[in-house]
Amino acid sequence: MSKTFWQSPNLRRARMSCGATLLLSITGFIAGCKASGTDNHTNTASGATVASHLAAQPQVPDDGLPAESTGGFDGKLAYGHVAKQVSFGPRPSGSQAILQVQDYIASQLTSSSCTVDTDSFSADTPAGRLPMKNIVVKIPGERQGIILLATHYDTKRLDNFVGADDSGSSTGVMLEMARQLCGKHGRYAVWIAFFDGEEAVRKEWQDPDNRYGSRQLAARMGMSGDLKRVQAMILADLVGGKTLRIKREQNSTKALVDLIWGTAKRLGYGEIFIDQTTPVDDDHLSFLQRGVPSADIIDLENSAGYWHTPQDTLDKISAKSLGIVGHVILESVKELQTR
Repeated sequence: MSKTFWQSPNLRRARMSCGATLLLSITGFIAGCKASGTDNHTNTASGATVASHLAAQPQVPDDGLPAESTGGFDGKLAYGHVAKQVSFGPRPSGSQAILQVQDYIASQLTSSSCTVDTDSFSADTPAGRLPMKNIVVKIPGERQGIILLATHYDTKRLDNFVGADDSGSSTGVMLEMARQLCGKHGRYAVWIAFFDGEEAVRKEWQDPDNRYGSRQLAARMGMSGDLKRVQAMILADLVGGKTLRIKREQNSTKALVDLIWGTAKRLGYGEIFIDQTTPVDDDHLSFLQRGVPSADIIDLENSAGYWHTPQDTLDKISAKSLGIVGHVILESVKELQTR
């Protein structure tokens, strides 16, 4: 695929404040809430009593589409991955909980017979030097090109923030994507990257305090020579909302966005992948800035009511939405394999 149409990103991703949260159990899909805390610290231990207006309620994926209607991609399985992540509680970089998520991601990828490369590194942040880890699935192809899919799995460094949509939804999608693609070799290799350290440590989104993991992988691929092999980079982030309406991210490579949105319309999802634009700073910028055709699939506006607040909980997530986004990415990969 041509590496033209690159636009230099110049806009900053807006950031919001936060408060209390829900902790959820994968085994019973039961939600509970902890007391609110401050914006710049994360409590991964036990919380206070549940607020009465956020009492426990069952959380089951009652809207999932049959996998046969979404190209085999199973939105209910993706939803289960989201629920499991949420069950670990807040998962900021360097926390004990993120180690549990890393183990979970690795175990799921192994069970899907994926070849996995991990890159443990440390990054200087406003909170000091923090350990981080990127996890990358590598599915071989017949030719030299690479199709790179990506998500981040860390949560914002806020008290009681469990990030069901940000970052649970996209990580759930990519775990199911790995199950679909591992063992199925195409013309080009497919890599699936799970980034640590996307979120800024500070409350505000200010360079260079963000995108630690994606900048690390882009630099590493640049040194190895793999970066010039990337035909397309597709990032997913905040893709689980029940009223999903995904605008074209205006910093993204137009030709790649046209391919994805065209695929969505062909599949009957034109009312979800809409022809409006919005600017978002996200992990795809780490690759755009190095000349890699990249696109961000994200619904930041419709998640604004709970984004970076304690209300970003499992009850906001739709298995149907996860299935639709997964279907579009899966078919987009197939289309890229023919280019």
